[in-house]
Amino acid sequence: MSEYHVIGKSEQRLEGWDKVTGKTRFTADMKLPGMLCAGVLRSKLPHARLVSIDRDKALSVPGVQAVLTAEDIPGRSGVGIIVKDEPVLIHDRIRRIGDPLALVAAESTAALEKSLSLIQYRTDKLPAVFSAEEAMAADAPQLYSKGNVLTHRKIRHGNIEKALEEADVIIENRYVTPFAEHAYLEPEVSVARREADDSITVWTSTQNPHFDRGEIASVLGLEQNRVRVVQMPTGGGFGGKLDISTQCHAALLAWHTLRPVKLVYTREESFIASGKRHPYIIEYLTAADSEGQLLGVKVKIIANTGAYASYGPGVATRAAVHATGPYNIPNVHVDAYAIYTNNPYCGAMRGFGVPQVGFAHETQMDILGQKVGLDGWQIREKNFLQHGQATSTGQLLDKSLGIRETMNKVRERVNNLEQ
Repeated sequence: MSEYHVIGKSEQRLEGWDKVTGKTRFTADMKLPGMLCAGVLRSKLPHARLVSIDRDKALSVPGVQAVLTAEDIPGRSGVGIIVKDEPVLIHDRIRRIGDPLALVAAESTAALEKSLSLIQYRTDKLPAVFSAEEAMAADAPQLYSKGNVLTHRKIRHGNIEKALEEADVIIENRYVTPFAEHAYLEPEVSVARREADDSITVWTSTQNPHFDRGEIASVLGLEQNRVRVVQMPTGGGFGGKLDISTQCHAALLAWHTLRPVKLVYTREESFIASGKRHPYIIEYLTAADSEGQLLGVKVKIIANTGAYASYGPGVATRAAVHATGPYNIPNVHVDAYAIYTNNPYCGAMRGFGVPQVGFAHETQMDILGQKVGLDGWQIREKNFLQHGQATSTGQLLDKSLGIRETMNKVRERVNNLEQ
C-alpha cells in the first residue's frame, strides 16, 4: 500500500469515535487511591520583589498535607524550552501577574482553598513595563540584569539603500497585532505519583512529553530515567501545551507528600498563567519599480515576549526569515526583536511567529498592486520566487516550488464561486 493512500480521501480519525461518545479518558478524569487535590498561590502584582512568605497558618488547616515554597525545590528552580528563566516557584522576583508563589496539596477542595487564602506574603512593588517599545528604552524598568532584549535577529541581503534610491514606488506602514489566547477546551492538568522505587510518574495534557520529563527531572534533582511522563489524550494545544504548566508543580507535591496529586487549572487560571501568541509591532517599507517589481524591503519587528522567554527566540527568528514572504526580493534589511515585558509570557502558537508578519507583507503587496495598477493576483504572480532562485537567507529553491500552481487553483476556485 502506498504511503500516500490517505491523500484525497475522507479518513476517520482514529480517536474520533471515543471522543464524540465520551469514552476518552482525559487527565482530569483520573482517580488514584489516596489522591490529593492541588492548587497554586499566584501573584496579583506584575512586578515586585518577594520579601517573605509565611505558610504556618496554611499548614494548620485540617486536611492539608503540604504547603511548598521555592525553598522546597530539591533541584533546579528555572524551566524553559530555550532559556531556563521561568521560576517553578518565585524565590525573589515577581515578573508578571500570576507568577506562582506557593503550592498546596489537600484532602479536599475546601481545605485547599482555605489554605491558599491563609498564606501570607510580603512584597516590594517595582515599576512595571507592558509596552515592548517602551521596554526597549534605556530608562525602562529592567526585568533582567542583561536588559529587556531577549533576542535580536538580523537579515542583511543586497543593498537596501541602493534599492530605495532606485525605487519608483515606496510604501511604508506600521502594523500592530494583538495577544491571542489558545483557549483550548481542556485546561492544563497533571496527575503525579511517587513510586515505591523513588521514581516519579506524571500523567499530563501535553504536546511535549520528552521536554516535560527533562524539566521534571531537573526540578526534582533526579536522573531522567527515574521520571516517566505519560502523554494523555490532549483536549487542544495549538502550541500552548509545549511549555511547562502543571507538570513540575504536581510532581513536587507528589514527591513531598508521598501521595498521588492532581492539579487542574481553572479556566481563569489558564488565561492568566498560560502562554500567548506574540503581539507584534511591524514597521514595513516596500520598494518597487513603476511596474510593481519588488526591489527591496526594510522591516523592523518588535515582538512582546512577556515575562519569560518560552519559544520567543524561535518565534523572532521565524518572523525575520518569513518577513519577505514567498517573494523574490534582491535587497532585504530585517531586524526582529523579542522583548521582555511584565505581560503574560508568549510562546508557540499555530504559525509560530509567521501569521503576524504575513499580515504585514501581504497587505503591503495589496497596496503596491493598487499603486501600480495590478490586481492582487497579478502583483503576487509577478514577484513570486521561482525554481532555482534563493530566499533572502540563501536557501536555494531547487526542489519543490508550488506557489504559482497553488495560487492558480485558488484563483480558479474563487472565479467559480463568483460566477
